[in-house]
Amino acid sequence: MDITKKIAQEIGCRDSQVDAAIKLIDEGNTIPFIARYRKEATGSLNDEQLRLLHERLVYLRNLEDRKSQVLSSIDEQGKLTPELKASIEGAETMVLVEDLYRPYKPKRKTRATIAKDKGLEGLANTIVLQMSSAPVGQEASQYISEENGVLTADDAIAGAMDIIAENISDTAEYRTKIRELTMRKGVIQTSAKDMDTESVYEMYYDFSAPISKMTGYRTLAINRGEKEKILSVKVDAPVDEILSYLHKNIIKNDSKDTSHILSEAITDSYDRLIAPAIEREVRNSLTEAAEDGAIKVFASNLHQLLMQPPISGQTVLGWDPAFRTGCKLAVVDPTGKVLDTVVIFPTAPQKKVAEAKKTVKTLIKKYGITLISVGNGTASRESEMVISELIAELDTPIQYIITNEAGASVYSASKLATEEFPNFDVGQRSAASIARRVQDPLAELVKIDPKAIGVGQYQHDMNQKKLTEALDAVVEDSVNKVGVDLNTASAPLMEHISGINKTLAKNIVTYREANGKFASRKELLKVAKLGPKAFEQCAGFMRITGGSNPLDSTSVHPESYNIATALIDRLGYNTDDIVNGRLKNISKDIKDVKSMAQELGTGIITLTDIIRELEKPARDPRDEMPKPILRGDVLEIKDLTEGMILKGTVRNVIDFGAFVDIGVHQDGLVHISEMSDKFIKHPLDVVSVGDIVQVKVIGVDMNKNRIQLSMKGI
Repeated sequence: MDITKKIAQEIGCRDSQVDAAIKLIDEGNTIPFIARYRKEATGSLNDEQLRLLHERLVYLRNLEDRKSQVLSSIDEQGKLTPELKASIEGAETMVLVEDLYRPYKPKRKTRATIAKDKGLEGLANTIVLQMSSAPVGQEASQYISEENGVLTADDAIAGAMDIIAENISDTAEYRTKIRELTMRKGVIQTSAKDMDTESVYEMYYDFSAPISKMTGYRTLAINRGEKEKILSVKVDAPVDEILSYLHKNIIKNDSKDTSHILSEAITDSYDRLIAPAIEREVRNSLTEAAEDGAIKVFASNLHQLLMQPPISGQTVLGWDPAFRTGCKLAVVDPTGKVLDTVVIFPTAPQKKVAEAKKTVKTLIKKYGITLISVGNGTASRESEMVISELIAELDTPIQYIITNEAGASVYSASKLATEEFPNFDVGQRSAASIARRVQDPLAELVKIDPKAIGVGQYQHDMNQKKLTEALDAVVEDSVNKVGVDLNTASAPLMEHISGINKTLAKNIVTYREANGKFASRKELLKVAKLGPKAFEQCAGFMRITGGSNPLDSTSVHPESYNIATALIDRLGYNTDDIVNGRLKNISKDIKDVKSMAQELGTGIITLTDIIRELEKPARDPRDEMPKPILRGDVLEIKDLTEGMILKGTVRNVIDFGAFVDIGVHQDGLVHISEMSDKFIKHPLDVVSVGDIVQVKVIGVDMNKNRIQLSMKGI
């Protein structure tokens, strides 16, 4: 198989682009580095295309390795024909390779291998050929052997049928067809093990759906219900059609003597050997597709969450709500430094509201707090009521924001949080994290295991290795898109930068603490264990403000400084003009980018990127994202009425809809059917986490605490 050509077809690009990307990956370059600084080589393949390319490259290389192993094994057995070799070499999936290998794969003891040991393979072949002039019983009597344990002709026929059944099961062509028929025409059926048991799976107590139309979230829900021993699940295959297909392909002569034996062997082969295996494969296939879909949604949600625009320049009061143990507060200055912490008790059972308000007012006045960030966990609703009343009593403007605190408790109890705040308890750390999440969501959220951030569904039920790899890739891409300030970034943030691991990130911080601020990017080469390759990979994503070279404050890579400097010089400027903003319109001064690129000895793509960066140095892609909603008042679920139009923030996107924060404690659900007047395949086609949307209330269930919303007709 030509791997390059295959991948190029799949991702829709030229062979040369794939060849270049593979070469760069094999040389140890990271995806963010290739996507940002090797566009000339790859023809501007983006990070999403490159990750798909890498994933397929790994799969197809493993596939080729497996083919080699299989071919070698069959060849050693002396059974490798030119036709079989061609079939294996042309296989495009692991499943097909394993199907082709099945007849030659060393087997454990089976009914068929026992029959073969008894010398019955010849009889099986005679029956399958259906050409013997002698009756089967007469043929079978020749295989009677007390030594082999074949005492009668019926014993011989039974053993031969076992061999025939296994041979049918091992035929790749049959398996492929049966798998395809089952996927296309089969039905998933579920039932309750106990109809009287109450559970969240009640809609699946008597459920059936065509396999071809099973949605991912239903597959994952059914799997969980089965794992919890509440549901029974089975695959109802088109058995009559499958058996008819096998009969047509196996029984060539209408012989009364052999037809009934072959028919029994076919039925036995399907019921005992093929059906259970195909059912497992179908279930695994559905699960894998559902997991891949769920991981894709999780990754998209995580990307949107990480790329939320920071609310900079404000002193924030982080408010971690609770009942019995009190609400933990942390005052954080605009740089993220914790100035003060305190515990108040405005909620049940203490309900010291007046005392709590007095404490908060004192903090606001003392530190100039302009924003309160309230976690959305337990007692959030009650805390929000107190904050709303407090804001109304103040004579200075202040707003609050509801912050998703998913993962805050995980972070606050982590080793990292202990190192960062050795003198704080978990509540104080959590409050500080909730404050910092609005100041710089990316810098704070990278400290938490992505799976704990809570923007997916069924994440604990899926392949954890695959999920971790996908989410880590999202974090890596997000951090590198934004870049980091080399002189202020934390080690947990820097370890996601291209070419930097945990050890190097800690070494950078250690060097910074020992030697003061970095004056230039080149100084990175003095950091322990950070060699030329790591420098090449990371330098463009590390920014230095006020350093010795103004280009260090941009995302122009050091390898292109000579080009950038020559360009600036030709246009009549100098590098100091980068920081004073005098280069913001230089693209207008360049009449012909192609000619300029040739003059400077670089590519058009590289030069275009340099020009864009010099015009707007270290631009933050998060600035283009919707700004979070800041609130000054509060709504309760009882205040909602049908038809009410509200503005809200998308908190989570799942397969069947999106949950939107409209300012009450309970997020409302916009079902996929209420998202657009047009048909949409998935909610992600319309909304993403963090989007600010207008919604209409179409239903409120006070008893179940459920809010139904619509985005249609607004």
